[in-house]
Amino acid sequence: MTLQVPASGTAGPASETRRCPRPLGAGPGSPEIPAAPPRRRRRPERFTRLLFVAPAALYILAFFGYPIVKNLTMSLQEYTTKTFFTGEAPWVGFANYVSVFTSSLFTPALWNTALFTIGSIAGQFVIGLALAVFFRRRFPLNGFLRSMLLLPWLLPMIVSSATWRSILDQDSGILNRFLGSIGLTDAPIGWLTDPGVALIAVIMVNIWVGIPFNVALLYGGLQDIPEELYEAGALDGATGWKAFWHITVPNLRPVISVVLVLGVVYTLKVLDVILGLTNGGPANATQTLAVRSYQESFVNFEFGIGSAWSNILILVSLIFAVIYLRANRRAVDE
Repeated sequence: MTLQVPASGTAGPASETRRCPRPLGAGPGSPEIPAAPPRRRRRPERFTRLLFVAPAALYILAFFGYPIVKNLTMSLQEYTTKTFFTGEAPWVGFANYVSVFTSSLFTPALWNTALFTIGSIAGQFVIGLALAVFFRRRFPLNGFLRSMLLLPWLLPMIVSSATWRSILDQDSGILNRFLGSIGLTDAPIGWLTDPGVALIAVIMVNIWVGIPFNVALLYGGLQDIPEELYEAGALDGATGWKAFWHITVPNLRPVISVVLVLGVVYTLKVLDVILGLTNGGPANATQTLAVRSYQESFVNFEFGIGSAWSNILILVSLIFAVIYLRANRRAVDE
């Protein structure tokens, strides 16, 4: 660093000129590198960046943070329709959670939620991955058929539920007529009225609804796998299933993680499909945590108990997401 001192011999702060030293090996005529701007100049830039982030942060706090906090506080209160008129919501502590855990529907709802989630995710992922691999090949009408697969995803859930309700009707449903015409059944099956079959029927419909989501994400992930990997694998004898397990699956693992985590979170809170088909029946055979939360809040108008049910559902989702992401990270690191 060099200092230029004025002729008077005093080197005050106002007369200093800071310059960075020349690089090693540079001659006396080489230009000097200008010094980095002081930190004071960076403060306006940071403030500008915060201004761009502030709207998104406020949106998240208003539409995600506040509802979660409000739901948590409601679960600790006796919050009913009376509260809307009087404004009074007495604190009851964990009484609502005790009511949920001691309810005769808690264990069936938890079990049905697990079966519904596992069955839906397994069916959606396996069929979605198979279709994604199939559509990776080039053939006539490839793009048209892929676009047609998006229809279940685009239709409103109430429309899909009403359509499937007519298809699965015990007396006049198309499915029972088809199975009877080919001799697979002797009597009509009560897809939506038999407690032993209703949950399976609801899972089948939810698989149909979720296949487009899986196909879209998995197909996009397959497009990012270079063809050179398959060509190199073919030279080493890795074709067919060997190529799938040793080339496709490892390279598709990040996309698979996203699909499974989002799929589980979305499936745990599925409500409209079940309400449109069975409304939680018959005999509570299709009761899930999400359905129970809805019925306690908007049928029984016990908003405090309904909030407790929904908070348990949120906790289950968070636990699964944390466990799966940590397990997947360990697998990637190893």
